[in-house]
Amino acid sequence: MTIYATNGTRVYIGGPLAAKSADFVFADFSAQTALWTEIGEAEGLGTVGDTSTEITFDAIASQRTRRLKGARNAGTMEIVCGIDAKDEGQIAAIAAEKTPHDYAIKLVLNDAPAGGTPSERYFVAKVASAAEQFDTANSVMKLNISLWVNSNIVHVDAAEA
Repeated sequence: MTIYATNGTRVYIGGPLAAKSADFVFADFSAQTALWTEIGEAEGLGTVGDTSTEITFDAIASQRTRRLKGARNAGTMEIVCGIDAKDEGQIAAIAAEKTPHDYAIKLVLNDAPAGGTPSERYFVAKVASAAEQFDTANSVMKLNISLWVNSNIVHVDAAEA
């Protein structure tokens, strides 16, 4: 078993890509190749992945709550960046927040085997917020980007050379 550090992971925003009722596959992101723009100065990437909504039913006779799985929700990914007014990825995320569209998002993990390629994650999300955080005198000013994930997460595994 091998584990990896988050450091070295990169996050990219692509162009608009509408959510769909079926799960996305890697090929659905092929038209984004020329559009990927790295969101620079990322400090934190938050979490992403499906959680089922809980549906409960309280049965009187058995005196037992039954649980069922409802709709799946891939969550909100909270990206924290040091503000860089000239960073093209931050500029793209701020612009995306002003639209109603879903955007293609790509993560490239820092887990490539020697000479190989790293794991990647792909999904679509609405940029729900792009808020500046200023804090105290000895702090770096931050851009907090919230992504409402509207699709499954497509996993591409790391590959040997």
